[in-house]
Amino acid sequence: MAGLASLVSYPALLAVGLEPQAANMTNSAALICVALGAAAGSRPELAGQARRVARYGAATLAGGAAGAILLLTTPARAFELVVPWLILGAAVLLLLSPRIMSAAGGGAGTAVGAGVDGGAGVDGGAGGPARGERPAMLLAVFGVAVYTGYFGAGAGVALLAIMAIAIPESLARVNAVKNVASGFSNAVAAVLFAALGSVVWGAAVPLAAGLLVGGAIGPRIVRVLPAPLMRWIVAAAATGLAVSLALDAYT
Repeated sequence: MAGLASLVSYPALLAVGLEPQAANMTNSAALICVALGAAAGSRPELAGQARRVARYGAATLAGGAAGAILLLTTPARAFELVVPWLILGAAVLLLLSPRIMSAAGGGAGTAVGAGVDGGAGVDGGAGGPARGERPAMLLAVFGVAVYTGYFGAGAGVALLAIMAIAIPESLARVNAVKNVASGFSNAVAAVLFAALGSVVWGAAVPLAAGLLVGGAIGPRIVRVLPAPLMRWIVAAAATGLAVSLALDAYT
């Protein structure tokens, strides 16, 4: 519903007793289901974008692997110290997301708003992939994917903003690419965490099932609930969690 699943699912894992680092790894494993559900539900928007998905998927795959390795090779204590600030930053990003997306839409010019029927929606169309292939854009996507592999809350908003600037398509088609591409970073992180980390499968499986259900019914709930109210509720809860974790980590 909030578009930032980790701001809800990660605290839920903490609430049932998982340690912060194990909760993060378990959360990453379960979040694969978000991409799977999005891919299944966004087939019309993904039509003609195979090359684009592969291009951004490669960047997010590499970034997700780098972020996961960073988490696995740094002390758990370091993660506990930094995670309150990551959650607080994600809460701020959530509140600023309307302005971020407005700026991204403005930056994309006439690209945002060109629908599937607009003719420019297929890879290789007029000006299609050129802007998105710029090294700076791919590097920005890689950077967000590193964060996704390490923690991830709030990464979806940042990734969508970058892709809305880079891809000359409607926001629906951009969002479809973002959902699938971000799945690559979560998938590689989950594989590394399962092999080398501490994924708690007893929690990951029901969480993954809930994410599949949420992917199906979340949009229907969003249609009837005021978006600003939802953002403030989730942001307030995230801020409270950040303060609680900071008190535990720094005292």
